[in-house]
Amino acid sequence: MENVTRPWPALWALVLGFFMILVDSTIVSVATPAIMTGLEADINSVIWVTSAYLLAYAVPLLITGRLGDRVGPKNLYLVGLVTFTAASAWCGFSGTVETLIVARVLQGLGAAMMTPQTMAVITRIFPPNRRGSAMALWGSVAGVATLVGPILGGLLVDSLGWEWIFFINVPVGIVGFVLAWRLVPKLSTHSHSFDVLGVALSAIGMFCLVFGIQEGESFDWGSIAGPISVWGLIIVGIVVLVAFVIWQHFNRREPLLPLGLFRDRNFSLANVGITTMGFAITAMALPLMLYAQNVRGLSPTQSALMLAPMAIISGGLAPVTGKLVDRVNPRYIAIIGFVSLPISLFWLGAILSPDVVIWQLLLPISLLGVANAGIWAPLSTTATRNLPPAKAGAGSGVYNTTRQVGAVLGSAAIAALMQARISANLPQAANAAPGSSEPSLGGGQLPEALREGFATAMGQSLYLPAAVVVIGLVAVAFFAKPSPRGYEAPTKDPVRENVSS
Repeated sequence: MENVTRPWPALWALVLGFFMILVDSTIVSVATPAIMTGLEADINSVIWVTSAYLLAYAVPLLITGRLGDRVGPKNLYLVGLVTFTAASAWCGFSGTVETLIVARVLQGLGAAMMTPQTMAVITRIFPPNRRGSAMALWGSVAGVATLVGPILGGLLVDSLGWEWIFFINVPVGIVGFVLAWRLVPKLSTHSHSFDVLGVALSAIGMFCLVFGIQEGESFDWGSIAGPISVWGLIIVGIVVLVAFVIWQHFNRREPLLPLGLFRDRNFSLANVGITTMGFAITAMALPLMLYAQNVRGLSPTQSALMLAPMAIISGGLAPVTGKLVDRVNPRYIAIIGFVSLPISLFWLGAILSPDVVIWQLLLPISLLGVANAGIWAPLSTTATRNLPPAKAGAGSGVYNTTRQVGAVLGSAAIAALMQARISANLPQAANAAPGSSEPSLGGGQLPEALREGFATAMGQSLYLPAAVVVIGLVAVAFFAKPSPRGYEAPTKDPVRENVSS
């Protein structure tokens, strides 16, 4: 652990940027109809605005975690923040959906440079007995940011236009840069080699898998081009990812994915849990926002305010959760969260209809707030508690990668499922235009004849993230009680021989 006299100001400076990049993971969901109208794009193209960001965010996380160890977490964080802020301005000025997608890729790369550094700094500047409170702040920021995104997006879309969901990042990024420059300490660096083959395999595998899942419905799960089929692309993605893991096992130098980290039972289980959480949070927002605007005729702001109880409850419970995590076994808190989340999503999916009373929707949405408060902090604390300082960057990179992999798969899977359920529930809309499997969603409230079927399709889509989260529940149920003192370096730690001051 590094000797830092004022760790909390440093943490607050870092979580400002972390908050901003996570808001951008979900802020597009409420602006989807406005972007479709403004850029004359279809729903699948606009979903790629989110998926491209998440994919560009997820793939480099393993290497940026290592790179932060090598060049210093503060330095890489600042470079990422500049990249993210500049890309945000480019997003706002985009005149076509293709340009917007490219700008979002650059945004994702900036986010990938920033995120692992926040967890790595926490692991290195806070002692284990205070790390729970620090991780509670980090986790609550992650949870609240993904909920605030749609609310902030709704306000900005209604008042200033969809472009401002990106322009707002520019002043926040500038303030965040100044604070991080002044408050975040320079920490010792660790020499690392880089696994170029591992980077290539992980990037190719993830792209093939995500593209195949998300675009499958568009190509009727058949041929994409010549002999290349949707299922062939998905299988290639899975095979390449398996090859990536095998290569990590046999790489005798320094693998991109240190499989040795997974010998820690809690680290492994926490990664399973956060993957399902990333999937669920990303997948649930879009069906809800499309239902609110296209079935109920709500404005973006009104739609986003449906999620306000979730954000308020999650934020209010976060400090309580942070204190409990340092005092009781995090498993018990996480179980409460992972039980509440699928219940709330199944409940919400079951009652979505054109005429359900709004207050009835707010009940399961409020339970989502309880679930979020009980998941983020216990998982992050458990995952990092036993990490040695020299592997803090690698460990945080792996943890954030699994979260983002879940988010990418959630975005791709919910796109495919929504299109499939719309086709099943609205066959007349599916046949309205050649090659289209959805009604026009960019022009406000749907005709009354389409609302019932569309609401049913969106409700059924919510069952997918609910089912995936059950896997996370099983994982956290097997958490071992963490050591009260966390990681303790052995008398002779060969990893530390690579540390340079």
